[in-house]
Amino acid sequence: MTTVDFYLGLGSRYSYLAASQVERIESRYGCRFAWKPIASGRLIERRGCNPFRDEPRGQYDWTYREYDARAWAAHYSIPFREPAPLKVDADVPALACLAADRQGAMLPCCRLLFGLIFAEGATIDQAAIDALPLRLSLDPAAFRRDLDSSDTRARHEGLIDEAESRGAFGVPTFFLDGRMFWGNDRLPLLETALRGANLPRWR
Repeated sequence: MTTVDFYLGLGSRYSYLAASQVERIESRYGCRFAWKPIASGRLIERRGCNPFRDEPRGQYDWTYREYDARAWAAHYSIPFREPAPLKVDADVPALACLAADRQGAMLPCCRLLFGLIFAEGATIDQAAIDALPLRLSLDPAAFRRDLDSSDTRARHEGLIDEAESRGAFGVPTFFLDGRMFWGNDRLPLLETALRGANLPRWR
């Protein structure tokens, strides 16, 4: 089965939007998406040029990004609320999904956090993270242990290293057979590649 690597950020508007299309694409093309949650700000900082610093302009302007995300959400017929600021360290949502993966629940955890952040407008604080095991029917003690473990942090760091080494500079980024597709708005190109078109390879 064809695999599409999917690097995503739980606080990323465009990751949320793109994630809403994954099941449709998997069903249509018989492929599988491998979800790889990361703290996307860490990846951006590694590139040495952060467009969100100071006063973002153009496509990075916060007002435009909210407008654009609402337009895409309407196009996809999904809810969208501008996210509340995180009340935990930026890497915690990704670490929570990787911890949930130890109990086979990465995808449900990613989808739950996306729903909380972008559909419900919930504040992601420590209480929200602590409530995840109950909402996902996980063992709370094992989840807390894995969330805090050095192995989970190392895995997260490894995913950022992996994304950077492949040329990714933000999220969502998709890789298919040596081709890189960055952004929710590149999904049509990804689907074209899945149909077998001979698109150019990245690098």
